[in-house]
Amino acid sequence: MKKTNINNTSTSRPTISRTISIIGSGNVATHMALAFHKAGHTIRQVLSREFDHAALLASRMGAQPIDKTSLLDSQSDVYLLAVNDDALYDLALDLHLPDALVIHTSGSTPASVLKPVSQHFGVVWSPQTFVRDLAMDYSRLPLCIEGSNAKVESEIESILSSISNNIYHLDFEQRRWAHLAAVMVNNFGNAINALAQELSEKHGIDFSMLRPLAEMTVKKMDYGPLWEQQTGPARRHDQKTLDAQRRLLADDPKMLQLYDMMTEIIQSHDIR
Repeated sequence: MKKTNINNTSTSRPTISRTISIIGSGNVATHMALAFHKAGHTIRQVLSREFDHAALLASRMGAQPIDKTSLLDSQSDVYLLAVNDDALYDLALDLHLPDALVIHTSGSTPASVLKPVSQHFGVVWSPQTFVRDLAMDYSRLPLCIEGSNAKVESEIESILSSISNNIYHLDFEQRRWAHLAAVMVNNFGNAINALAQELSEKHGIDFSMLRPLAEMTVKKMDYGPLWEQQTGPARRHDQKTLDAQRRLLADDPKMLQLYDMMTEIIQSHDIR
C-alpha cells in the first residue's frame, strides 16, 4: 500500500478545475459533492431517484438536479457514483460514458464493475462514517483510491489531492480488508458503545462520563500496537472481577455471551 501525503489545506484549489456530476444524494454523495465544490471544482448535475433529494443537494452548489439516468448529460469530466452496491451494478448497465472518468465509492465492490460504462474508471473509498449534516474537515479525510490503469489512478489522485492530504493507493484485495477493519472499528465499536450506553442509562448512570475514556481509547492508536496497551480485568486475569461482572449479566444471555467472547479474545492475546 502506498500513501501519498500532500501539503495542502482544506481551502486549496485544484491545478485544473474539473466538471463533476454526482450520482446519489445520500451521506457520502453529499460530503463528496461539498468537498469537490469547496475545492473549486464545478458540480454540474446531481442525479437521484428522488428529485427532491437531488434538488436539495444541487441547490448547495448551483448544480442541475435530475431524477433519471436519461437526463444525465455527457459533458462532465468526472462522474462519481455514490450509491449502494446493488444500485451500482444496475447503473453500470444503464450508463455509457466512454470518454469520462467514472468513479464509484464502494469499499467492497471491484472497480471493474464500471468497465461497461467507461474505459477510464476507478474507486475512491473512505474509511470514514459520514453524517449528512455534520461538518467535516475534508483535508484530514483518508481517501483510498484505485484506477483502471496507472494513468487513470494518477488522474484520480490529482483530483482527490485538491480535497485531502491523506491519499492511500489500495487495490481491491487491500480495500476489502480495509473495509472489514473499518466495519470492526466503527460499526462494531459503535454497537458495543451503544450497549454500554443502554446499560448505563438502565442503571441511572450519565453515559457522557465515559466520553474521556472513549477518547483515550482512540488516542492509543498513536502509541504503538494496541494489544500491548490492553488493560482491564481480562488482561490482568482478575478472575474475581470477571466472575462478579458475569453475575451482573446473568439475566442478559446475549450480553454475557459478548462479555465471555471478548474476555476470551483478550486473554488469547496475552503478551505478559
